[in-house]
Amino acid sequence: MKKIYILLSASILLISCGGGSDQSVESLIAEGNLDAIRAKKSEISEQQKILNSKLQKLDSAISTYAGNERLDLVTIITAESQLFVHFLDLQGNVSTKQNVLIYPEMQGTLQRVYVKEGQKVSKGQLLATIDDGGMSSQLAQLKTQAALAKTTFERQKRLWDQKIGSEIQYLQAKANYEASDNAVKQAESQLGKSTIRAPFSGIIDDVIKDQGTVVSPGPGSEVFRIVNLSNMYIEVDVPESFVGALKEGSKALVYFPVLGDTVTTSIRQTGNFINPNNRAFTVEIPVPNNNGNIKPNLSAKVSLNDYTSEEAILVPQGIISENAEGQQYVYVAEKTDDKKALVSRRIITTGKTQGSIVEVLSGIKVGDLLVKEGARNVKDGQNVQILNNTSDE
Repeated sequence: MKKIYILLSASILLISCGGGSDQSVESLIAEGNLDAIRAKKSEISEQQKILNSKLQKLDSAISTYAGNERLDLVTIITAESQLFVHFLDLQGNVSTKQNVLIYPEMQGTLQRVYVKEGQKVSKGQLLATIDDGGMSSQLAQLKTQAALAKTTFERQKRLWDQKIGSEIQYLQAKANYEASDNAVKQAESQLGKSTIRAPFSGIIDDVIKDQGTVVSPGPGSEVFRIVNLSNMYIEVDVPESFVGALKEGSKALVYFPVLGDTVTTSIRQTGNFINPNNRAFTVEIPVPNNNGNIKPNLSAKVSLNDYTSEEAILVPQGIISENAEGQQYVYVAEKTDDKKALVSRRIITTGKTQGSIVEVLSGIKVGDLLVKEGARNVKDGQNVQILNNTSDE
């Protein structure tokens, strides 16, 4: 049988190449036509591929009929339809919109500080007072004058209602009362600037000025830093190619390497402007901070759900190979009996990759048996022996 195989192989080679081919090759080389030489080389290479394929099939047939077949061992998996959720990984830092420095609204001595660092405060709570320079006494005097003006106006009004007295007296009393009342309100507003109150609920992160310090409005006179850790968010730059893939409400996973913790949230806002400097738009993701461990400027890894397929065919990346033309392929096994199969090469089109899993868009279908272990060793048209008992391992 082997002698027949050798004679057949030699015949095929002679028929494919022929005695005239050698002379033709020699004449091409002698002519020195580079394009013609390259064309001839490509022609012979294609013939060689065809011959190699035929020889491989003959090898397999000889081994089978001779009863000494030595098969490569492989494992197989079944192509199944399943849910595929893809995430885009980005880096970001935690921020909060309620992280502010509190400045005084009037000049004076910081008379008293009522809070300390780390203390929780509520919106409107009194944090400190500034010496008002006698403004409270002036307010008390203005209130007394306003009370007298009010009494005078009310009496004058009763007389005027009874047609007693002149209209000018009534109007003067009314004007005095209104002027006194406005003066009181203005003084109260000015006196209110002598107190410093919390603009929102949060934590006093830093007490910058000590009691007894002279303060005034403007830079350099910060008294407190207040932070609200319950309204945290992360803002990341997303490449413009994902502008149609991300939207408000899309799922987001936020992982904090320092804390070793992952938070599940969703996109709160997507930007409407592409930054020309980095060709990216911003996405804002809220971060719940139930235990208070998340701090401003904490680094985080953000995973945004940019693609979901309900019925995707997913395969391990390790079973995918690539040929010289850049095409990707896998080997599909067709069982010949319970333990043996014939493998064939399938060119595939792949989609997105998540970790070691790749989505296959075309080339295979649900139910196909794919070579897993041993995929790098088998060849197209080869008989193999299946190791695993079930096809879904």
